[in-house]
Amino acid sequence: MSIITTIFSLILTAAVSYLLGSLNSAIITVRVLKHEDIREKGSGSAGLTNTYRCYGALPAALTLIGDLAKGVIAVLISIYVIGAIVPVSPFLFDSLSVGYLSGIFAIIGHIFPVYYHFKGGRGVLVAASILLVIDPLTFAIIIPFFILMIAVTRYVSVASITSAVVYPILTFCLHYFVEFYSLEQCIAHFVLTTMTSALLIYMHKDNIKRLLSHTENKFTIHRKNK
Repeated sequence: MSIITTIFSLILTAAVSYLLGSLNSAIITVRVLKHEDIREKGSGSAGLTNTYRCYGALPAALTLIGDLAKGVIAVLISIYVIGAIVPVSPFLFDSLSVGYLSGIFAIIGHIFPVYYHFKGGRGVLVAASILLVIDPLTFAIIIPFFILMIAVTRYVSVASITSAVVYPILTFCLHYFVEFYSLEQCIAHFVLTTMTSALLIYMHKDNIKRLLSHTENKFTIHRKNK
């Protein structure tokens, strides 16, 4: 297998995932339904929480579906492309590692969308959709944890940040002690999920500042009046 072919397949995976990730569902939904820019409303985030707070259930539901779908599609396309070009390896090129790599670029596309002047959302929902496809066991644990943290703290940002911290640790433990991946694979998965978590935490830097200054908005099922 030529190193050039391998590099090309990785570049193709990154490019396709980034371009799909750049299709921001919140921006598209609000623009089509309300003829407004979600980035100019509420917190300025082009994500699910801000869409719900500003516009209610229907736009939020469409945003949810769209962001879940693009993450799933990006990962499945990437795994198929890599699987067709590069032979399965016990290290970097196992299907999970390819999925994680694809996910990182899909999240980068969501955060810095090429179609919308590189101003998008925080990427938590896209990360969840990717996790659902490539690692349902970790998904089945981390999502209830995320919901529990919202219930306990009433802050979506706190739930997102703590889940991001737990995510790579939980991934390594489950893969090594429960699913019996090789140590090399577990290390690769840990590194890639840590990169994802670091990106998600970085995108919550403004929320962290508001939490420290006690000005962060708490989650409520009732949206704010426009």
